[in-house]
Amino acid sequence: MHPILIKNAMIINEGSSFKGHVLCENGRIAKIFRNDEPPVQKENTAVVIEAGNLVLIPGVIDDQVHFREPGLTHKGDISSESKAAVAGGVTSYMEMPNTSPPTTTNALLKDKIEMAAGKSWANFSFYLGASNDNINELMEADPLTVCGIKIFMGSSTGNMLVDDDATLRTIFSSIKIPVAVHCEDEATIQANTLAHKRKFGENVPVIMHPAIRSAEACYISSSFAVDLAREYNTRLHVLHISTEKELELFDSLTPAEKERITSEVCIHHLWFDQADYARLGTKIKWNPAIKSQRDKQALLKALKAGTIDVVATDHAPHTMEEKSGTYFNAPSGGPMVQHSLVAMVEMVKKGLITIEMMVEKMCHSPARIFNISRRGFIREGYYADLVLVDLDSEWTVSGDNILYKCGWSPLEGVTFSSMVTHTIVNGSIVYRDRELRGEPAGKMLKFER
Repeated sequence: MHPILIKNAMIINEGSSFKGHVLCENGRIAKIFRNDEPPVQKENTAVVIEAGNLVLIPGVIDDQVHFREPGLTHKGDISSESKAAVAGGVTSYMEMPNTSPPTTTNALLKDKIEMAAGKSWANFSFYLGASNDNINELMEADPLTVCGIKIFMGSSTGNMLVDDDATLRTIFSSIKIPVAVHCEDEATIQANTLAHKRKFGENVPVIMHPAIRSAEACYISSSFAVDLAREYNTRLHVLHISTEKELELFDSLTPAEKERITSEVCIHHLWFDQADYARLGTKIKWNPAIKSQRDKQALLKALKAGTIDVVATDHAPHTMEEKSGTYFNAPSGGPMVQHSLVAMVEMVKKGLITIEMMVEKMCHSPARIFNISRRGFIREGYYADLVLVDLDSEWTVSGDNILYKCGWSPLEGVTFSSMVTHTIVNGSIVYRDRELRGEPAGKMLKFER
């Protein structure tokens, strides 16, 4: 592994921006130089990247993806989706358990880790999934290697709904590693579904998705999760907040509770709103649903105010054939991991968030919340997970440049004004000049707990 010297970059890290150079050796960040300290002594031995007008940030950490392996690999797999991830500047991910079979035992979790070793282009960790009857497995999860416990408090893709009150209370009171929850109230969803079937039959228009998987369904479930976490002092992370109403739960937390109860918003809830169903249909059918423009604006405002802690993707590929079905037949979810960073840069350019806060929400905060060891920051001694971005390079999303195995994106036809030029994972350049380079360099994430 050759040393890498990144020269004359605009470095965005820990709330500040400065011109400087970064030297990487043996997979780690060896030295950070300010612009007036040129590290000329290393130029004869290092691979030199002359950054010029490029911005250097820590690698993005996506705390919620579905890479579909094992069992659903016609949609995506660890190799294909991690390639898309590094092309988008994502150097670490945490993958969800609703595969086939679902990852609800430590033995199956071990199998996933073995699958990823040697073929994941980005660093990886996997959630252990909760069910109504696997509390012993959850209690045995290794806090140093398992990112968290995933609970579907409301059904989604798969059959992992946890709806037993006693089971939920046992999990919230007993588990010491982060508990990540998908919050939608199943009873409300079923009642809404029945009402819409009475009106439309089986041909419910997709624009009704946010009425069926409603703001009320989200709030009932999210508030229940927050109440349980307050009662048992659980380390709770609420995934993909999608409504203005839910934000009240996080605004009302005490400072001590803010350390224990955190939240996430996904790119699609910041980018799309209900008006986009007419144009994109089931391509933007997600659970929780994309909702009103008012909800989207409230989420953006809360992100800027610091109410929301993390920006992620909930990357969930399906084939175009699957997504082309009718409302009840088309699965929920869509591919986003290749485009999350450049989408957020567009929001920076619109003044909706600063670039320093973007780095906080996509890089620093996931590392801090999940206690990831030595990643998420540009610090000496940390792993060299780094991304260079050209803030002024236009390109348009098309089938020719999509790396998802499913081959499509709800963002096709969108022209972005920035581009990832280099992605470095553990000190290896894995993406450069729009091409994957070398071999997969991802390692299993470790946690300091």
